[in-house]
Amino acid sequence: MLALALGVLGIFLPLLPTTPFLLLAAFCFLRGSQRMHHWLMSHRILGPYIRDFQSGRGIPLRSKCIALALMWPSLALSAWLMPVPWARWLLLLPGIGVTIYLWRLPTRHSD
Repeated sequence: MLALALGVLGIFLPLLPTTPFLLLAAFCFLRGSQRMHHWLMSHRILGPYIRDFQSGRGIPLRSKCIALALMWPSLALSAWLMPVPWARWLLLLPGIGVTIYLWRLPTRHSD
């Protein structure tokens, strides 16, 4: 349930990853609660997202763009508010890493 909660929060919080937590929740539910696994996989919003990722279909281009459009301003604001000047540059590491990861994922095209 914690992985599911963190995955849902990741939809709204740009620096919290969504996919790994949803995949972890699906795995845990598969092992521990068939009812919850079925609920998660058939959920109208989360289910297709998990199934498409597991099958290698990727994520829509729109989702990639929204994620990056939210992440980079959040990182910029965090850097601006950071009291330690040298630590501001460390925020580039997750930003660049997530950007590379997202653009390397397969892009799902409309069906």
